[in-house]
Amino acid sequence: MALPDLSRFYIDGAWVEPVAARPFPLIDPATETAFGTLALGSAEDVDRAVRAARAAFPAFSETAPADRVALLRRILALFEERFETFAETIRQEMGSPIGFARKGQAARGPAHLNALIAVMERFAFEEDRGTTRIRREPIGVCGLITPWNWPINQIVVKIAPALAAGCTMVLKPSEYSAVSAMLFAQVLHDAGVPPGVFNLVNGDGPGVGAAIAAHPGIDMVSFTGSTRAGIEIARAAAPTIKRVAQELGGKSANILLEDVDFDQAVRRGVAACCTNSGQSCSIPTRMLVPRARMDEAAAIAAEAAAGFRLGPTADPETDLGPVVNRTQYERVVGLIRTGIAEGARLVAGGPDRPDHLDRGFYVRPTIFADVTPEMTIAREEIFGPVLSILAYDSEDDAVAIANGSRYGLAAYVQGRDRDRARAVARRLVGGQVHINYPPPDVHAPFGGYRQSGNGREWGEAGLQEYLETKAMIGFGLD
Repeated sequence: MALPDLSRFYIDGAWVEPVAARPFPLIDPATETAFGTLALGSAEDVDRAVRAARAAFPAFSETAPADRVALLRRILALFEERFETFAETIRQEMGSPIGFARKGQAARGPAHLNALIAVMERFAFEEDRGTTRIRREPIGVCGLITPWNWPINQIVVKIAPALAAGCTMVLKPSEYSAVSAMLFAQVLHDAGVPPGVFNLVNGDGPGVGAAIAAHPGIDMVSFTGSTRAGIEIARAAAPTIKRVAQELGGKSANILLEDVDFDQAVRRGVAACCTNSGQSCSIPTRMLVPRARMDEAAAIAAEAAAGFRLGPTADPETDLGPVVNRTQYERVVGLIRTGIAEGARLVAGGPDRPDHLDRGFYVRPTIFADVTPEMTIAREEIFGPVLSILAYDSEDDAVAIANGSRYGLAAYVQGRDRDRARAVARRLVGGQVHINYPPPDVHAPFGGYRQSGNGREWGEAGLQEYLETKAMIGFGLD
């Protein structure tokens, strides 16, 4: 599959020139070298895309659900056919090691498409409740704003349910992961998505993102990104009273109960924290352990961190790649230095670049012990491979520490006594609570409490986000 022309946008079924483009160099974070130049657009490009989406909505919203399922199946088949191109693109634009780019990143596309197809095959867009007919209708034109850290995952969990619901849309992917988004746009085109149903405008947040949020022709905005940016999206959307669904930051706690297999639980917790080089909003970045076992946890975690292989992203043996860009690198390193300055005990990693790598935005897997809840590294989302280990004195204390965050995206609990672990899970504040490191469930609703956002993605919950509910009272009366 040929790579897209990075100077164009996809609007009304065709690749078109921007109204007034600004160049944005694309940097491979593993080598710090440029591999292309992306065109960034403006509010005028958004307006053109919205007009196309509004024109396409009446016809597409009336298509039969079976026809939309058939469309999703064609998209799935083409994605699988071009799978390796997606993996290689994500490797280069994000710095994901090729093994993870395949198994962790690109694989999310087919996983979520298959899940949504299964949902659509049983979903009732109309149902009777007494003499009232409940009808679920597409909300309208959707503005989709996606992040760089899980590019295909986040694009698919917005575009696919919007299409399944019968919506039309304008996508602004992150400028740091725009190439994979453009590849997916070509998949949609080749699968036969009608002109105007899907549109893509590249740009930054202040330019294109803000224009999407504020545009009166957009009925809903779905945004994934930082809590700070989410606040601005909500402010921009407020005057037009559009629906705003947000998946924002996280600082997830991982409670290790006293009866757990401690060696296994700590090692798996370190691995989970380092997923995607720590660039995931829902990973367990705060490990809570019984106070008497702090030194034991620190030693196990340090040994686990030392086992990760950092290196060239094209090498299948590489475990961890760099963080996505220089800004992110400097932020992560700065927060590691803050942890040291505030008195946390550094037991692995640190702010210095790995000895064997002289280029690339690589951060060593870093473990802090004796972290207290008021420390910056226990409160702030770091978005790098950095784990904070905190002590607790009782189960109630552990739950209080875990819930003492302004976030509420995910939480984790590990214990041999499953009934006890389940009881703790019920008390934790989070949109997803993971018990004993379960396998992923792409049908489980994904989203947060508090400053981690609102709304839900994945599976049936994700489809519901793009639907309005109409009650036709008296529909069943003769």
